[in-house]
Amino acid sequence: MLSAATRVAVSPSRMASRAFVSTWSNVPQGPPDAILGVTEAFKKDTDPKKMNLGVGAYRDDSGKPYVLSSVKKAEQILLDKGLDKEYAGITGLPDFTKSAGELAYGENSALIKDKRLAITQSISGTGALRIGAAFLNAFYPHAKKVYVPNPTWGNHIPIMKHAGLDLEKYTYFDKETNGLNISGMLEDIKGAPKNSVFLLHACAHNPTGVDPTQQQWDEISQVVKERGHFVFFDMAYQGFASGDCNRDAYALRKFVDEGHPLVLSQSFAKNMGLYGERVGAFSVACADEAEKARVESQLKIIIRPMYSNPPIHGARLVSTVLNTPELKSEWLDEVKFMADRIITMRNKLRGHLENDFGSKQNWEHITNQIGMFCFSGLKPEQVDKLKNDWHVYLTRDGRISMAGISSHNVKYLAEAIHNVTKD
Repeated sequence: MLSAATRVAVSPSRMASRAFVSTWSNVPQGPPDAILGVTEAFKKDTDPKKMNLGVGAYRDDSGKPYVLSSVKKAEQILLDKGLDKEYAGITGLPDFTKSAGELAYGENSALIKDKRLAITQSISGTGALRIGAAFLNAFYPHAKKVYVPNPTWGNHIPIMKHAGLDLEKYTYFDKETNGLNISGMLEDIKGAPKNSVFLLHACAHNPTGVDPTQQQWDEISQVVKERGHFVFFDMAYQGFASGDCNRDAYALRKFVDEGHPLVLSQSFAKNMGLYGERVGAFSVACADEAEKARVESQLKIIIRPMYSNPPIHGARLVSTVLNTPELKSEWLDEVKFMADRIITMRNKLRGHLENDFGSKQNWEHITNQIGMFCFSGLKPEQVDKLKNDWHVYLTRDGRISMAGISSHNVKYLAEAIHNVTKD
């Protein structure tokens, strides 16, 4: 026991500090985020040629963040209106959700015309996935397990687990070809218990950049239908993959047309450059209008204790762009411009490797893959060598963010990749 003198000497603030430290002393140190770790190492590097190919955000050809002209104009329109900052409803802004649904499913979708689409605004694609996972855990009448592609976006796994769902991986990427293992994928879909939930990337698969062809999507649809499976589509890159919003929505619309039961997560982070605005949507294809009303009522019950209601500014921006004909036209051009720049970088990177440096490796996958990311096939030790010898930073699985490449550094990157792969 402390003496009276000692008790006087120990200040109340020190006593409180001791208690606080003791309370949380059992909390372990969490592992660092792989992508944020790449960025931190990049920032510390002082070499003028350094490249950050880890972050999944678009950059212009000068390596700078890109704010779309259509978005700037929409922002000015909103500013001139002098709108208030009142709460949105639990499911968000109706003008936004209507436009988001039409962009994804098509303006003439029977789901929309028949008032069978239950849809809510979400906190970007991550929030949409979390709402969807909670909804499935609460109401999906079969096994509470989601099959995700191997590999998949890293956040899919904790999102589903935090919502109480089990996970299993299905075959997707072929390491030998750096392409799609369609036979393995179909085999796993056939082999899963009937009524299983399959998460599918609608376009621009993250992290591989490997998408099924339209013919392969048709095959996938048929097998999923035969097994009575349920589909959870994640569409984070509509328009950003090919430059054509309709083409990128092929898989989703195909499955809807063929009567699949499904849900969809949408994000406007990439295709409108609204990364920090956190704008997304979650939707459920319903059997009829009465079912839609019941589903929406339960979505509200899920969302209310989660974050009450969504932010309004980003949703207003998206709604203004999509509902103003001249802005929508400009936005579609800008989406194509961004997609085309990335496609150009793919062509240049492969061209430099093969033509300028005479690489004997097969680099066809660079141009066969699509979207923001390229699964390069680089081994972890080669990635380390890129970082240590060439100041090029990417995740150790070899995923390259193509948006970080520009006409100014693409040849340097090709030289670096050639040097770490030529032996």
